[in-house]
Amino acid sequence: MAFAHIIVHGRVQGVGFRFTAQQVATEHNIKGWVKNNPDGSVEMEAEGDKQDLDAFVEDIQKGPSPYAKVDHIDITTEKNEKGYKKFQIKE
Repeated sequence: MAFAHIIVHGRVQGVGFRFTAQQVATEHNIKGWVKNNPDGSVEMEAEGDKQDLDAFVEDIQKGPSPYAKVDHIDITTEKNEKGYKKFQIKE
């Protein structure tokens, strides 16, 4: 299992980013959460098999929703799992 804390910068709020990130996470069997930050970025915690997590991050970098524009992503990886059961959108 692999774990990543991700902050996505760009036009990622008000464009369906969290919803599509949740869909992409489900496709890649990734568990965790996604939420909007006050500074306009989107924050995520994601965990799953390393191969699945890498594919998830790759899809997120492309901007999963048609109106999103990802400028850059900050990723911190950890070895500790949080044990999430699903991928959810936090308010």
